[in-house]
Amino acid sequence: MKRFLQSALAAATALLACSAALAEITIGASLSLTGPGSGLGIPMSNGLKMWPATVGGEKVRLIILDDATDPTKGVQNARRLINEEKVDVILGSGVTPVAIAMADVAAESKTVQLALSPVGLPPGKDAWTFRMPQSNGVMANAMVAHMVKQGVRSVGFLGYTDAYGEQWLQALTPLLDKAGIKLLAAERFARADTSVTAQALKLVATNADAMVVVASGSGAAMPQLGLIERGFKGKVYQTHAAATRDLMRIGGKSVEGTYVTSGPVVVAEQLPDSHPSKALGVKFNAAYEQIHGAGMRNQFGAHGYDTYLMLDKVIPVALKKGKPGTPEFRAAIKDALESTPALAVTHGVLDYSPTDHWGFRPDTGVVMKVVNGDWKLEP
Repeated sequence: MKRFLQSALAAATALLACSAALAEITIGASLSLTGPGSGLGIPMSNGLKMWPATVGGEKVRLIILDDATDPTKGVQNARRLINEEKVDVILGSGVTPVAIAMADVAAESKTVQLALSPVGLPPGKDAWTFRMPQSNGVMANAMVAHMVKQGVRSVGFLGYTDAYGEQWLQALTPLLDKAGIKLLAAERFARADTSVTAQALKLVATNADAMVVVASGSGAAMPQLGLIERGFKGKVYQTHAAATRDLMRIGGKSVEGTYVTSGPVVVAEQLPDSHPSKALGVKFNAAYEQIHGAGMRNQFGAHGYDTYLMLDKVIPVALKKGKPGTPEFRAAIKDALESTPALAVTHGVLDYSPTDHWGFRPDTGVVMKVVNGDWKLEP
């Protein structure tokens, strides 16, 4: 009888171990696959689709929904993923206003949100939201430092009317003040606008040394073309949401010489060998371009892949405290994200903590220049 009990106990232990090993992790993403934000959402989806079949040694089920660049749809997707699909983590959106709306659902349900846009939230509202992209402040650091090197003394601002434009202006203004660079005028436009004639005329009239354009994806070229068509001859700076070939495809020769802030992955081959993201970035770019074509690397596809690199580290830790599909497991993922040692990803080094859900260091951003229709890393 004793031998039988020992055998039964051993079998049960083996069964439990097997069950744990075969635990299925469910990840849900809401991305802007259509609408004005599709230039960001589609490459993010491409990056997610490059995940292996397992994350942290466990099988993963990945669900991707289209939020059509609509905050209301993003909220609907988040609720569906959490309430119906029982996801362990939600990803998205790549568009800031949509990601902000999703953050409320994440906090309410106590589900980790890995935001794929630099979403700014009031203190305490980001308890369950972790950002995968660099903050606007990180990118503004790189931009203003470059302006100082270039001798820029005055700038104009042309950005979205939504949260992305507003948060960029808030991040940029104090850095310009500290550097002694005057902000002469700030004009705004909506994502769906097809012209910025009136705004461009006002900005060109200021005779600013440089213009900062805050737009995203394929929509980033239009405002810059509007400035050039109205006679602007100075320097143009674009944000990390414009770090895609859509800028060059639509802008053509008119965007030659444009400066674009970015994560280091876009120019990984030009980084020094000592850079912590160089090897990862070179590997990712080669794999991405093998699938999608030469030169198609971008800021956004890499964010999708970086989520895998991070989850691959934290999921094994979380599994020690909870079972997938349970509140305990979701809480354990949050705890693991806040306590995991600094991790090199394609966009830099992520180092979250209980008080910092941004992760990237202040010097993470780089500045690229459009030269002969390609990206060149600025010194």
